[in-house]
Amino acid sequence: MELKTNYQYTYFIHPFVIKEGKYQKYILKMLRDKDFKLKTFQKEKDFKMYQYFLPKTRDFLFSSFSFGSSKLKKLEEFPDETRAALLSKYPCNIFEYRINKDIQGKVDDSKGIFFTISKIEIVCFNTGICFLVIKTNVEDDNSFSNILNFNYKFRDINGNSGLDAYDNIRLQTNSFASSETFRDFIRKVTGANLEAMKLDIDTERFLTYSYVCIDQEAWSSNSDFEKIVHHYIRFANVLPADNSRKLEEEKITTISSWKYAKLGLSKLGVMLFSSSEDMNNYTILPDEFENQYLYTYIINLYKKIYLKRIELELKDPKQVKKARKKFIDFTKNLWITEITDDETGTMLNHRIAETLELESLYSQVKNKYDILYKDLNIEKDRTSTIIIGLVLAASLIFNILNFIVLMRQ
Repeated sequence: MELKTNYQYTYFIHPFVIKEGKYQKYILKMLRDKDFKLKTFQKEKDFKMYQYFLPKTRDFLFSSFSFGSSKLKKLEEFPDETRAALLSKYPCNIFEYRINKDIQGKVDDSKGIFFTISKIEIVCFNTGICFLVIKTNVEDDNSFSNILNFNYKFRDINGNSGLDAYDNIRLQTNSFASSETFRDFIRKVTGANLEAMKLDIDTERFLTYSYVCIDQEAWSSNSDFEKIVHHYIRFANVLPADNSRKLEEEKITTISSWKYAKLGLSKLGVMLFSSSEDMNNYTILPDEFENQYLYTYIINLYKKIYLKRIELELKDPKQVKKARKKFIDFTKNLWITEITDDETGTMLNHRIAETLELESLYSQVKNKYDILYKDLNIEKDRTSTIIIGLVLAASLIFNILNFIVLMRQ
């Protein structure tokens, strides 16, 4: 049965890491780039985001909520160097690419899959951990198979192996003349991304964050989900339409908080599969998924990469002291902080953390921290014992000398 779609979009997410000490310079680069502008949030305009995130997380992700119009105006009046210095102190900054008209593209196969890039953002944390986020839409095509094939092919566009193993991808715009120049654009944003490679982060494949609403004829009160479950499994695992792998062996985490929508989680990304049987699935849920839930995913990705960085730094004797402080601050300010009191958001947050194995990674880092802390205390105790011994010896010698002097008198 060929599925038809009513609504669809896919975000492709590319993590990159700026070398420590270079973050302010990178912010300055973004401020001076005419193609990018600083994205700001306001309570009235972004009320759902404001309401969803709890205060500590909201301040961490979206500092501009507390700016106010006068502060924003004053910030814009400062020279770029001053703005960069001020912005680099905030936990997170978001830049958006100026797209006057959607970037047109095509994936070539027998007929071709046309798509657009409608949004490009860079989410940067002041630790130097950043994410390039690209929103795409498959155009004028309601074939679910094309959605599967597009997601599968586009996520590898940044691969160093080129596109020979995949159908050709072309971008038709003044900004990006071809897929090759699109990769150049990515590298212009991310740099060589050597720091990410040190943390064993896949820099060649995008993480996939996709929403699809299929036609109600395939999934409704009159048509059971089990009849199309194999389509959902392909979608959730970012597999092509002609995939021949044994789908029952694929492991994904599924959240079913809605009657006609299922959210699949894997290490490859987050995929929401829904039916137009529920009007909410093409009105409210798509907006929530690409805003509140997207940033819920990003903050968990950030936690994973930051823990990896701390773990690496704890292995370097020169960085141990700083790494210990970073781990304490991370635990106090982010790890033990709930991000939302929204019921679905809380469930999603916990399931993402489980899928990314954050608890296990945190325990590994904590064990290293505890061992180093114990060794440091043993060393301190040993040093203290030596000092005390020297003091006692000096005191004994001093007392003996005093006794000799007294005896002579």
